[in-house]
Amino acid sequence: MIIYIIELLGTFAFAISGIRHAAAKHFDWFGGYVCGVAVAIGGGTFRDVMLGTTPFWMTTPLYLICTGVALLTVVFFGKWMEPLKNAWFVFDTLGLALFTIAGIQKSLAMGQPFWVAIIMGCITGSAGGVIRDVLLNNEPVIFHKEIYAIACVLGGLAYWALAALGLSTELSAVVSFCVTCIIRFLAVRYHISLPTLKGEEINRK
Repeated sequence: MIIYIIELLGTFAFAISGIRHAAAKHFDWFGGYVCGVAVAIGGGTFRDVMLGTTPFWMTTPLYLICTGVALLTVVFFGKWMEPLKNAWFVFDTLGLALFTIAGIQKSLAMGQPFWVAIIMGCITGSAGGVIRDVLLNNEPVIFHKEIYAIACVLGGLAYWALAALGLSTELSAVVSFCVTCIIRFLAVRYHISLPTLKGEEINRK
């Protein structure tokens, strides 16, 4: 039930993010919905396929309905959302942290080792954004912006450390959530990013 609630909250948060990006490119309603779905279920779908289980959104229509509600929210309240860019950045960050935890907990529940669970958490949190950026013809955020996927990894490591110390699942999830969010907030606030690779430009013919 905890995983279910987390995934629903994360779905709405990420769907809002994807639909707002589509709106900035002047997509129609269907295009916006597709982008919202891509962000909301993309990472979890990759996770479930790799774990050999039925993708979570195929077991109930609630995730697709949740994305529909997010679309209507943007359509009817979009003009009030524009001044709230910082608030929606917070929404995106909360979705990132929630999905990371959902990925970790589901992987552990299926008997995967912790290092796999951390990777699955990272994929759950960030892969949907990659799909969104590909659909929007943008360079994926995780490759060139402030720390994003790394925040998922560090949040997962915090979860693992607390679980190894024998702390409860609930406390481990709360701390992991806070670590992921704080790292993401600090990275954006102070423009923290990983060093870039240096190399000669390759001309493609």
